[in-house]
Amino acid sequence: MLHLAVLHSRKLCVYAVSGTLGNVEHGNQYQITLMYEHNLQRTACNMTYGSFGGVKGRDLICIQSVDGMLMVFEQESFAFGRFLPGSLLPGPLAYSSRTDSFITVSSCRQVESYKYQVLAFATDADKRQETEHQKLGSGKRLTVDWTLNIGEQALDIRIVSFHQSASSVFVLGERNFFCLKDNGQIRFMKKLDCSPSSFLPYCSVSEGTVNTLIGNHKSMLHIYQDVALKWATQLPHIPVALRVGCLHDLKGVIVTLSDDGHLQCSYLGTDPSLFQAPIIESRELNYDELDVELKELQKVIKDFKSQGIWPMTEKEDDLEVSAIVSPNFDSVSQATDVEVGSDLVPSITVKVTLKNRVVLQKAKLSVYVQPPLVLTCDQFIFEFIEPEMTSTVAFSVYLKRNYTPSELEGNAVVSYSKSTDRNPDGIPRVIQCKFRLPLTLICLPDQPSKSAVHKLTIDTNKSPVSLLSLFPGKSWLRESFSALGLACGSTHSGLVSGFANQSDDDQVNVMGFRFIGGSQVTLLASKTSQRYRIQSEQFEDLWLITNELILRLKEYFGKQGIKDFSCSFSGCMPLQEYFELIDHHFELRINGEKLEELLSERAVQFRAIQRRLLTRFKDKTPAPLQHLDTLLDGTYKQVIALADAIEENQDNLFQSFTRLKSATHLVILLIGLWQKLSVDQIAILEAAFLPLQEDTQELGWEETVDAAIAHLLKTCLSKSSKEQALNLSSQLNMPKDTSRLKKHITLLCDRLAKGVRLCLSTDAAAPQTIVMPGGCAPIPESDLEERSVEQDSSELFTKHRFFMEESARPDVLALQGVLE
Repeated sequence: MLHLAVLHSRKLCVYAVSGTLGNVEHGNQYQITLMYEHNLQRTACNMTYGSFGGVKGRDLICIQSVDGMLMVFEQESFAFGRFLPGSLLPGPLAYSSRTDSFITVSSCRQVESYKYQVLAFATDADKRQETEHQKLGSGKRLTVDWTLNIGEQALDIRIVSFHQSASSVFVLGERNFFCLKDNGQIRFMKKLDCSPSSFLPYCSVSEGTVNTLIGNHKSMLHIYQDVALKWATQLPHIPVALRVGCLHDLKGVIVTLSDDGHLQCSYLGTDPSLFQAPIIESRELNYDELDVELKELQKVIKDFKSQGIWPMTEKEDDLEVSAIVSPNFDSVSQATDVEVGSDLVPSITVKVTLKNRVVLQKAKLSVYVQPPLVLTCDQFIFEFIEPEMTSTVAFSVYLKRNYTPSELEGNAVVSYSKSTDRNPDGIPRVIQCKFRLPLTLICLPDQPSKSAVHKLTIDTNKSPVSLLSLFPGKSWLRESFSALGLACGSTHSGLVSGFANQSDDDQVNVMGFRFIGGSQVTLLASKTSQRYRIQSEQFEDLWLITNELILRLKEYFGKQGIKDFSCSFSGCMPLQEYFELIDHHFELRINGEKLEELLSERAVQFRAIQRRLLTRFKDKTPAPLQHLDTLLDGTYKQVIALADAIEENQDNLFQSFTRLKSATHLVILLIGLWQKLSVDQIAILEAAFLPLQEDTQELGWEETVDAAIAHLLKTCLSKSSKEQALNLSSQLNMPKDTSRLKKHITLLCDRLAKGVRLCLSTDAAAPQTIVMPGGCAPIPESDLEERSVEQDSSELFTKHRFFMEESARPDVLALQGVLE
């Protein structure tokens, strides 16, 4: 009868399995009964079984101990034990009934085969003194039948014999798997890309071939037909054991076992159809009843369409999400592994609260902030098993790198599924909540700068406000000094006077800021005119201070009940500075492409040299290497250097993209103030200029933005219907240069300056005659006039820069006089 043998470290147990037919929904019941057991004198490693010696009607068991001894058991009795010659560590063990031999892999990394008859008549292994027994002539010496050096340790051995294929010995190594004949000759071998964890040869539908399942430590399952890869699939765990079976009349079920005991049954391909349509009796159709049923179904479909495919309910009915940013920094900063120089980096706590009104399962909260800001934790899972539950999570945000983020806004997104009567599986829903981080998280007070390269002037329609009212000195300094780890007192009066150089009651119209690990920004407010000036050495650093100034001005006048406050920009658009950042970003992309091509060439060269050296080493007649080893070492150093250069270029490209996004936000803000654009129109510009969250070599910022702006120019900003009829290319490729993109951006500003309304509909694309002050010189459509326009544009930018440089005086009072 069929029994179950279980091998423990010091015991072998044999059980009988009996089943009881189940009468309830739990199914059949099985019980195991111990038949007999063997207490082992040596620690067991593995075992195999079979009809050793050609015995009929029963199986014998062979156990291999840790010290390399083979112990053979015939049911309840111990037959004999033999030590394998030269055994150091045990390897996998298998029995071949075709040759009546045991096959294992020794510590010498050789596949060895031992005949059962040789083991049975060899010297007894009660004591490991084989040489002494052989001298006395008490038995035969244990000799190996055949060996094969595979050069690596084996993980498993399987003996397969199918009707359509010859008997084979499969050996799974650490880097290869081998198929051997019964006499030890290699039938084929396959080099594996990943470290394997388990394998299983099974019958193939093609005659003369064998399929093999191989699982690896990357949780992948590969299916080979001999040496050809036929299928690859991803598993949720690393398989340590594999089997193929038939479950519930479903053939080809793959059963995998993980190292933590997780058992999974899966299949390849599409979902199998387990439903078999029953045979129905043919009957005559009643067309009148079918017409009535059809009308009822059409009415149900019509009612369903009128309600909409998705039920329109308010998001607040299911889940409420709110985010609160702490008013103070963390007492102990959570910033770790920061790269911002000598500055102390603060961290601030953000609390997100979720309150559900219905039962929700596995609501996932994902939090995102703009790099180089990082979170201590950005993924949370919630289980709302009861309605009216409230869950709160807290995490910290801090600056990790030495450049400024493009935005201070964070986004908390909650995704969940809500079950309905029509859709019990659940309808996916998403709720997001935005929060704004304080400027003091990335900025510190500093001495105002008397001169700067880049300057912007913002006009308002209200009287100037003291900067101390917009940036309260005490609270601002308290937050900033707490970030520095200092106390706001008389000891630091020099820094306080540099930040707010007048008393709290007087007008403060000069402030200095310094980004952590970045550049300085100076903010000036006019005493008489309604203007504010922002200046810095870096163009992109103007964005955050300018945006913060406008937000605080709106908040200040909003608290006073003034609703008609507005800002405007009448200066010249700083496109030249913006184009320099675009060129720098594009140059880094070109460098990355060149470095990847060089790395590919060196990798091909490295593999070619390896093949040459391998051929020389395998040659039976030694031949000189002809400096191939030196060339291999030099190529290897070049590959490593190129890989380091690619990583450095990618880091610089990421920083450049962040600075480019900051400059893009600033340009969009200035265009909106310049042309008095609405919120919807600014959203169109943001969608065109900021379409990507990440910048890659395959899909970069330049080609994406160029396609979006070209679409706007040919639709809502077009001058004629002929332009609207032009079709855009459906494929985005990396351009050769940025001249076309810069021309389109300049043309976009020119069309807006001529009064063309920015909208998504094409009915308002006709140009108007209203021209706003400032802006860019008009760009003619013909190529003949392009050169003259470029000269006019360059002269315009040159004059504007000359005026701004001349307006800079050596002291702060002179700057205020210019503004007045």
